[in-house]
Amino acid sequence: MQRTLLKPATFAGTGLHSGRPARMVVRPAPAHTGILFKRMDVPAVEAIIPALWDRVIVSPLNTRIENAFGHSVSTIEHLMAALAGCGVHNALVEIAGPEVPVLDGSSSGFVRGIMAAGLQRQGAALDVIEILQPVEVCQGDATARIEPAAGVSMDFTIEFPDEAIGYQHKSLDLSNGAFVRELCDSRTFCRRADIDAMRAAGKALGGTFDNAVVVDGAEVLSPGGLRHPDEAVRHKMLDALGDLSTAGVPILGHYVGNRAGHALTNQLLRAMFAAPDSWRLRRADAALAARLPGAGLAPADLEAVA
Repeated sequence: MQRTLLKPATFAGTGLHSGRPARMVVRPAPAHTGILFKRMDVPAVEAIIPALWDRVIVSPLNTRIENAFGHSVSTIEHLMAALAGCGVHNALVEIAGPEVPVLDGSSSGFVRGIMAAGLQRQGAALDVIEILQPVEVCQGDATARIEPAAGVSMDFTIEFPDEAIGYQHKSLDLSNGAFVRELCDSRTFCRRADIDAMRAAGKALGGTFDNAVVVDGAEVLSPGGLRHPDEAVRHKMLDALGDLSTAGVPILGHYVGNRAGHALTNQLLRAMFAAPDSWRLRRADAALAARLPGAGLAPADLEAVA
């Protein structure tokens, strides 16, 4: 069955890239709504922006959606990952500005707010996208691939010159609360050497050592160090789940990312939808629903989360 929140959840903070104050309320929404953003600072008739793959504007550092009126919301990926990881299929996100608050740079604050608000089942069956044939896209030495699988799972590989990150690989089955236990507290990260260039380009203006992991060679500059030895690759998996959720319904398949980022994952979705023989819509019976992210999620899954 489809699910939504039981009551609204409110979040406030700073936009990671804009540096502007950001406040939003995630509200329950009727079945078949999907995830909709509503800009509260623009005319109501222009305010709705569906969180869908074909509304994504290519960006290497975050995921931004835009509607036909030119209104956008950026850095949606951590919230989208939290909604997907908690098994929320329908929600209205009212936001007073152009960027989602970054909180601590992970999804854990969103997960806590969603679980505190509670979830409710809705009187409507849930459809999923079942992958029938592999689809792959490449850009330079980066690749993203989706292939058939009995559940929702990921493999991700990254490699950076800084010793604090280096080569990392992780595989994960995302059923039974795994997103919350394994991924949701992993923070966005960057290299100290890249900060000046990002800010010169108008990015990371709200970034601090408290909402991002900053590395410089072998050194982790952020207070407290890493939450996981492989926090960087875990965060890339978090991002990928958020970006894949812009398909509109859960994807039953295995995602393989090698140095992939937001833009490449969106390219993968575009390639998948352009190849109708590669997937089909499938009604989720009880056995299938039990294998989806958010199934079996319990408050105890949050106990070890930062």
